Amino acid sequence: MAFVHDYLTQFGGAERVLLELHRLYPEAPVYTSLYDPYAFDGRLAGIDVRTTYLQKIPGGVRHFRALLPLYPRAFESLDFREFELVISSTTSFAKGVFVGPRTLHISYVNTPTRFLWYPDEYAAELTPPIARPVLASITPWLRRWDVEAAQRPHVLVANSRNVAERIAAIYHRPSEVVHCPAEIEAFAPEAQVGDYYLVMTRLLPYKRVALAIEACAQLGERLIIVGSGPDERHLRTLAGPSVEFAGRVDDEQRRHLIARARAVIVPGVEDFGLVALEAAAAGRPTAAFAAGGSLETVVEGETGLFFSQPNAQALAQTLRALQAMAFDPTRLQAHARRFAPDVFRTRMTALIERSLHEFWRRNAT
Repeated sequence: MAFVHDYLTQFGGAERVLLELHRLYPEAPVYTSLYDPYAFDGRLAGIDVRTTYLQKIPGGVRHFRALLPLYPRAFESLDFREFELVISSTTSFAKGVFVGPRTLHISYVNTPTRFLWYPDEYAAELTPPIARPVLASITPWLRRWDVEAAQRPHVLVANSRNVAERIAAIYHRPSEVVHCPAEIEAFAPEAQVGDYYLVMTRLLPYKRVALAIEACAQLGERLIIVGSGPDERHLRTLAGPSVEFAGRVDDEQRRHLIARARAVIVPGVEDFGLVALEAAAAGRPTAAFAAGGSLETVVEGETGLFFSQPNAQALAQTLRALQAMAFDPTRLQAHARRFAPDVFRTRMTALIERSLHEFWRRNAT
């Protein structure tokens, strides 16, 4: 069997899912468009990574977003005829590979292609700004390709009910939900809780980090923001002395910051909502906007509270309510364990075996 991933140029949630999938078949090669080994700090050591011809383009790895029009053909050029099973892990192009008539293709979809279907959210990540009108000009063609590509896998798997609804709306296909894994075993409650709230996300306008800054300012509370992105300069203009921009942090710093936070704030609409589960594993509650994947990862009154209006006043009220509540770390951790990596692997193994059995049965007739 073989895995396919969009590009291995940065390490994030989608890449964590790929690594968990690869644990099911540790000898399997991973096909991808571009690969930057320095972005993975040894995490892919020993894995057979195979790239497309795009890897040979000078500067392609660094400027991988500039190659958007080239990805469809690159993935279609890959040859999987020797494999009985192909699993693509995708947020964009990897689902579009061709396989032979005796190869089962299962696609784990983290989200429908964001820059095509949610361009207002993604545009801020495209630099320089001249790239934005170029993207707009090719979007109709890429959307047609994307919908066609989404019909190629035999089985679609969504990382949340939220994403499953998007898949149905955009690709007009059903999908089975297998929640993506949270590395909860790395987190644990700490004896001392700090005096700060925590936001941990890419700094993009649609993440609504400004709401957290404004809400904490209204309450006179300290806020630590972990992450980087194009919106950082603007957010710094909004921030007072009680706001700290921590930038990127390593895994150990991440664990300690979450475990010592008064609460984690998720102000935007998330595909899944991984940070809320990490907070629960560390015994800390979450204040989340009541939409998207957070509705699946936060339990109202048990692991956190929601705010339903996307404004600072609503978030501030929710933070006040959190301050008056006591959360049971044991119940928080029990909730997080429902999304543990071993649960993910067990569910994916069952899905793969069931899908293979059905595929072979159909091919035998």
